[in-house]
Amino acid sequence: MGYRVAVVGATGNVGREMLNILAEREFPVDEIVALASRKSMGTEISFGDKTLKCKDLDTFDFTGWDMALFAVGSEATKIYAPKAASSGCVVIDNSSLYRYDPDVPLIVPEVNAEAVLGYQKKMIIANPNCSTAQMVVALKPLHDRAKIKRVVVSTYQSVSGAGKEGIDELWDQTKSIYNPTDDKPAKKFTKQIAFNVIPHIDVFLDDGSTKEEWKMVAETKKILDKSIKVTATCVRVPVFVGHSEAINIEFENFLDEHEARDILREAPGVMVIDKREDGGYITPVECVGDYATFISRIRQDSTIENGINLWCVSDNLRKGAALNAVQIAEVLGQRCLKKG
Repeated sequence: MGYRVAVVGATGNVGREMLNILAEREFPVDEIVALASRKSMGTEISFGDKTLKCKDLDTFDFTGWDMALFAVGSEATKIYAPKAASSGCVVIDNSSLYRYDPDVPLIVPEVNAEAVLGYQKKMIIANPNCSTAQMVVALKPLHDRAKIKRVVVSTYQSVSGAGKEGIDELWDQTKSIYNPTDDKPAKKFTKQIAFNVIPHIDVFLDDGSTKEEWKMVAETKKILDKSIKVTATCVRVPVFVGHSEAINIEFENFLDEHEARDILREAPGVMVIDKREDGGYITPVECVGDYATFISRIRQDSTIENGINLWCVSDNLRKGAALNAVQIAEVLGQRCLKKG
């Protein structure tokens, strides 16, 4: 027997990717529905070899549905997630609304799958920020071996993390560079993104950090270990899909780079591509469409007693959002909502 699954926000980049991944991974679905705002009602969406017509989220009754994968913003989630949850449908939410709620588990299945058991408090499970998700997949097996004290991370985040408007702005500005009469000023981003990098994602906080940087700190502590110190600098770069991260890790115990490489090769969800030669590493364009979190450039940091540097790349629409949500659904089904 399968599950009755709703995908909320099915016309967006992440919603469409959720449907693709549910089909690719042959998630056990008895019935599936694509939900979106009223203006998208009737829009056709692919699900494997089937075509779904979007239904109106505002009038949908979640009673009798097992799971709802939400890929809408916090404002819409605030309205509709409690409605779904109160109807007995477990919400797997991709927005930031519930991530820091102590009664809502924040899950990356390769890291803390056991936390799924806490879903019953509110019938809601939170999906972490895209930049956090790939990082903790890389950190978890190393933390188990040598206990992480501190992480210094710089991110290089693609424009798809800002949605369709971000993708369109990069595309339009890139074209306008070669056509000076067709000026495309910044709208979605604070400065020109084409041929540029912007050290600013989300709003600024009082201490000078941005909300995106704060998210990485708070979420790593909640998912992995509250004792780990994290400092982040998050940068938007002119890449369509795929987030990259340069991560410096300080451990309590010594960890040799060769052992770190071997540990990561065996870690779930990780693919190590690390040759010390031209092209012996992964870049964002090579990770698009893949499930894995790719690790390259593993090396000792000789400036501290127990340090490792590494390069981490992942498809932010997949592991950073849609794939992680589907993996949560798989864990939820296997451990909590077993059928048949």
